[in-house]
Amino acid sequence: MSIKANDPSRQSWLNVPEDSDFPIQNIPFGVFLTRDDVITIGTRIGDTAIDLGAMHQLGYFRDIPLTDDIFLQDSLNDFISDGKKTWRLVRNRIAEVFDKNNPELQEHEAHRKTVLFDMDEIEMQLPVQIGDYTDFYSSKEHATNVGSMFRDPDNALLPNWLHIPVGYHGRSSTIVPSGTPVRRPNGQTLPKDSTQPVFGPSKRVDFELEMAFITTDANKMGEPIPVAEAEDYIFGLVLFNDWSARDIQKWEYVPLGPFLAKNFASSISPWIVTLDALEPFRTESPAQDPEPLPYLRQTGKNSFDISLEVDLIPEGGAPATICKSNFKYMYWTMAQQLAHHTVNGCKVNSGDMMGSGTISGPTPDSYGSMLELSWAGSKPLSLPGGATRVFLEDGDTVVMRGHCKSEGLRIGFGEVRTKLLPAPASN
Repeated sequence: MSIKANDPSRQSWLNVPEDSDFPIQNIPFGVFLTRDDVITIGTRIGDTAIDLGAMHQLGYFRDIPLTDDIFLQDSLNDFISDGKKTWRLVRNRIAEVFDKNNPELQEHEAHRKTVLFDMDEIEMQLPVQIGDYTDFYSSKEHATNVGSMFRDPDNALLPNWLHIPVGYHGRSSTIVPSGTPVRRPNGQTLPKDSTQPVFGPSKRVDFELEMAFITTDANKMGEPIPVAEAEDYIFGLVLFNDWSARDIQKWEYVPLGPFLAKNFASSISPWIVTLDALEPFRTESPAQDPEPLPYLRQTGKNSFDISLEVDLIPEGGAPATICKSNFKYMYWTMAQQLAHHTVNGCKVNSGDMMGSGTISGPTPDSYGSMLELSWAGSKPLSLPGGATRVFLEDGDTVVMRGHCKSEGLRIGFGEVRTKLLPAPASN
């Protein structure tokens, strides 16, 4: 089935500002609270939010086999479970309805009042009920930087890194949408030159620039997903700030890896951009040497050219862009991550989230964390007005953005914006 929604010449009768992340060729999916305090599944074109629940009730998806309540829910999980064919049919139909040459909804005032909302009339929600969350560690540059800081620079990568997409299972209960503040965590740390730990607020809170993909019901327990089929089970992507407390992690991670340093909060952008919408921006991923084992081998263009940036905004201060990176730098692709995740028979469900791992590029201005940007605190970052940072301070706001652009077409993710609040009082 062709992806008619991606037609680059298509224009909408809705207003789309220049350089909007959300032209009619995007059609992302999200969940929002309307001005009438109703939660619905929707999409967005330009600065207009579209109530898909209302559209469905009014008959605009009449030729697509959908349950009556598919868009009248507080998560996208059931819709994602319907699979790639249904996702594509729905996106194509939305593109048709909002095409500037289609009068069906455009000239129906009563329906427009029911279906359309200005963005300031809605409140975005978490788009999926996340049952499981896995975080990978798939940027070679990031892994090399971290290994160089804390181990032998000549052997920065651990022996397994070039053979498997390394990952760990995280905590889904503290994944929150953009705009939700995050508190500095308390925990145990080991002060320098001390043999005894202390308890208190982390002094090294960090962001991690990542992206995350959302899966559909992909397999039965015991059945692996072949790498060549893995993308069929990926619904779409979001921007992902996987917060980290570096000093807590340093003390706790041996022998079982990240725990309290990572599970206190992760933030995502609220609109899921489908893999279909990103199709025009495919690109080759980095060469893999040594060649992966057969179950991880791929050919063709298996990554996506997504420009990413991070702003840091001190409380009361001006924003500073401190990182510019790109998703195409990832050494291990999403398909390889999902294939490896399930090669042992692990079952993947609708709404599961897989984080890419910190996305760092080859130059210092493309490093995707404060740990790297300040090189573990040894090189403070200068901000407008004379302030400096080695790690994040209370009141700082971190804003991540991402978009693809080619031949006049721009598809974006909006932003994930989060303010860091002081740690809660402890006894």
